[in-house]
Amino acid sequence: MLINVSYNNPERREKINVEVGKPFSLIERFKMKGIGSNKLFITSTSIEIHNLLILDKYTNTCNIEMRPDGILVTFRSLLETYALVIPYYKLKLYKGKAEEYSIYRDQYFIKVKADSKSTHNFMKKVLDFKAKHWSSSSHP
Repeated sequence: MLINVSYNNPERREKINVEVGKPFSLIERFKMKGIGSNKLFITSTSIEIHNLLILDKYTNTCNIEMRPDGILVTFRSLLETYALVIPYYKLKLYKGKAEEYSIYRDQYFIKVKADSKSTHNFMKKVLDFKAKHWSSSSHP
């Protein structure tokens, strides 16, 4: 689900929490050694996301936030912030080229440049967390 998260809206926040879980507590974030990615440079996107990104002339970047049941991929366009909400059971994460990761959910995708060791380590953390805490037998 692609959603505008620029404004504080309790209904929208609840919808995101149902989809991917509530944010981790501060203690959980310390135990996990962080739950967010560095700034990731977008190399390619699906048409719906592309149509938002071309509205301004800024460099297209995004961030990934881990949640208990999925991830949020957030990016900005004009003065708005958008989130691609991806539950783990719909997350497809591929390493296509040596320096690029592809993140898919249904018809949406974002390809990001992976030119640092920290990016590779974060993507590995996401995949490991998904495998360890999200078995297909216990969720849809």
